[in-house]
Amino acid sequence: MSLGAQIAARRNTQRRIIDVPEWGEDDVPLRLYCGPITAGDIDKLQRKHKNFLNDMTIAGMVDLIIHKAEVEDGAKAFTLEDKPHLMREPVAVISDVAGQMFGEPVDVEQAEKN
Repeated sequence: MSLGAQIAARRNTQRRIIDVPEWGEDDVPLRLYCGPITAGDIDKLQRKHKNFLNDMTIAGMVDLIIHKAEVEDGAKAFTLEDKPHLMREPVAVISDVAGQMFGEPVDVEQAEKN
């Protein structure tokens, strides 16, 4: 087995939970899930948004959310058709969601027990 294959076998694929109160209903936040952000994810975003990590734009954050956000069953939460809607959201909400996507992954099952 190659070193790359060994690394891939140990890769942490746990998803993190992102609760978004502003997008929820009846005082229940919308719950999004996000897998780890990979080098491939950043590469894809940097092709569209130059210097993505050092000069993160709102459009870049929205594209990250569209690319990575999932619902509980693992399906994509958003599509490109949702971009105009997300671009009309408050900056604080978009930056909070995108920031949480870069956070440490948590064991979803453990977090849901708490």
